Order: sequence, then C-alpha cells, then structure tokens
Amino acid sequence: MSEVEESIKAINASLKQVGDQLRAQAESSEKEIKAHSKMSEETKASVDKLLITQGELQARLQAAEQHMVKMEEGGGREAPKSMGQSFVESEGMAEFAARAAVGNKGSFTAPVKAAITNLDSSAGNLGEPTRVGLINPTQQRLFVRDLLSWGRTTSNSIEYVRETGFTNNANVVAENPVDPKPESDLTFELDTDPVATIAHWVRASRQVLSDIPMLQSYIDGRLRYGLKLKEEAQLLKGSGVGLNLNGLYTQASVFANPGVTVQAETAIDRLRIALLQVTLAEYEADGIVLSPIDWAMIELTKTADNQYLFTTPTGLAVPGLWGRPVVPTKSLAAGEYLVGSFQQGAQGWDREDVSVTVSTEDRDNFVKNMVTILCEERVGLSVYRPEAFVKGDFDGLPVQPEPAA
Repeated sequence: MSEVEESIKAINASLKQVGDQLRAQAESSEKEIKAHSKMSEETKASVDKLLITQGELQARLQAAEQHMVKMEEGGGREAPKSMGQSFVESEGMAEFAARAAVGNKGSFTAPVKAAITNLDSSAGNLGEPTRVGLINPTQQRLFVRDLLSWGRTTSNSIEYVRETGFTNNANVVAENPVDPKPESDLTFELDTDPVATIAHWVRASRQVLSDIPMLQSYIDGRLRYGLKLKEEAQLLKGSGVGLNLNGLYTQASVFANPGVTVQAETAIDRLRIALLQVTLAEYEADGIVLSPIDWAMIELTKTADNQYLFTTPTGLAVPGLWGRPVVPTKSLAAGEYLVGSFQQGAQGWDREDVSVTVSTEDRDNFVKNMVTILCEERVGLSVYRPEAFVKGDFDGLPVQPEPAA
C-alpha cells in the first residue's frame, strides 16, 4: 500500500472516530435540553471543537484523494521498489539485522512477489527519472519471460490435454443431404510439465546487514539478475530431463521451407520464412529470439550506399524485425534462432514468487562473521502447440546479399 493510500485510510479512521464522538455528544446534549431547556457551555464548546476537527479532516481527505487521482492519471507516481528494496524494508528485517549485529544466530526470509518481471507492479522498473519534460523512453532489455503469458499454479506439476492433430473436413452441403455431413477429426494426448526450482546464493560479510544500500545492491545486482538469466535459459533450452523444464527451443519444430523461392537468400529472409511456417500452422508469430551476435549483425546491415538499414548509431530503436519484437539472449548460440506464437502456443507458470533468505547459520558463517543470502523461485512452462514455434540456424547464409558487380 502506498503512502497516499495509508494516509487516506488513517484520515477515514479519524473521521469515523470524530463522527462517533459527535453522535455521542448529540445524545448527551439532547438529554441536557430535556432537563434544563438548553445546552451547557461545556457541551457546546466540545461540539464546536469536534466540528472544526471534522472539517480539517475532510479537507485533508479531499487533498489526498486529488493527489491519488493525479498519480493514477500520470501526473506523478511513487518510485517503484526494487526486489532488494522490498526485502530490506520487509517487516522484521531490521530486528533480525540488529540481533545478527551483536552475534545472535538465525535466519530471515521474505517473499518478493513477481520481482523478476518488467511490470511496475512487480518492481521490474528500477529507475525513477526526474521529470524534465518530453524525452525518449529508456530502452530496456526484453527477456523471453516478457513474450509469454503467465498464470499461477499451486501444484508441483501442470497437467493438460494437448491437441496433436486436426483434420478439417468442413464443406458445403445440401439442405437435405443424402449422405451424412462431413466429420472433422481432432486428436489429443494428456501431457504433464514439471515445476522447477531455480535458486542461487552468495556469501557476504555480516556488516552487510547494517549497510542497507549494500544489501540492496547484492540482491538487485547479483541475485535478481542471475536468477532472471537462468530462468531464461530454462524457458528456452531446458532439456525436460530430471529437474529441468522442457524448453521452447527444445520442443520447437525444425525449420522447413514451405516452398518459398527467395533470390539471394539472407538470414533476414530466413526469419521471414520461419514466420510464415508458424502462420501455416494456424498461429501468428509474435516474437523472435536471437543470439546477441546475430542481432548485432542484422542491426549493422547497410544499403548499397552504406546507410544503415534498420537504425542509426545515434538513435534509439526498440529491437524488432518484420513487425515482431526481438529478444537478443546469450541463451541461444550464434547462428541459432527461434520464432513463434509465444502468447498462444505456450504459457509460463509461477508456483512460488521470488523469495530471499538471509542466514548466519550456514556452515561456518557464525565464527567468520559471514551471512548467506539465498534467492529462489519456482516456475513451470507448458508448450501447448510445438508447431507454433520454429527453430533453425543461419549456417551458410549471409546477413545481407553480396553487392552487384
């Protein structure tokens, strides 16, 4: 809850208290009038004071509500909290740090809800800029997670029915057909996907508990980003064996040109044909995943007169190709690519949001004045239609055609 919302809540509570007191005074004054035909000066002064207090509270409430409206309309907003900031401000963290500072052993855990997404509500936007006027937006690195739709699960696995085939026999028929109307065919199979736990930890000196900015930087700069990178590797190339997710690239269909002839084919052409392959599978591709090396080569594509085709070195450009967002990631090797319908063909699952645990009881931490900071989450992935994703490579393909002789 924001500070403005807390203020509104407190003002409403005070208004309720004043209102109750006014009702009590009204009942008391009514008895006085019946007994003495008038209200006592003391009661009158008390009522006047309560009415003044009520007016002041109503004015404060109106101002707070107007401020809230401005925030919702974009006139201002509170700085979003990073994962580290949310942790260090968690209830009980200060008491644990104080006990640990004097040598007491123990551990402290706090959940950090949805801390590795890019949404403001989940603390993904870490920088709050000073308002200086109209400026270009900051370019943020997209992750594969951002392409997928996400749901929640309370189980250790996700079970669903996957469509494996569709024979469409729909046809025109007479009003009173002699033969039965055509029957189409759908085939299904039951599938189950596991929920994986992704975790890592670092050791730090016990003094970090007293240095809140340093503890926050450990969580945001080391643990949060590292967890996000490993999650991306699992979402893309998890083997599906043992504790691993069954990744998008692992299950994707292999590229197969459906019959398009391209003169002097390039890597950019290959991606367009892969998008077509997804379309022919009755889905519409909404994302492209590439190696950072391949994306850099594509961005450096030039025209015959050496002008950059996609961007300029001095301008900001959101990564995109053929009208789809591009996610450059080191989880793919140079030369590999993945295109697909990420929103419709698959879904991610959050089983447990990111949590952070700080403990002095790991191994010899207590005698060495060290603490262990653990960060973990539990996620799952379901690929409903593997043919909605196409993978391949650029072997033997240039990024741009050779110039004409």
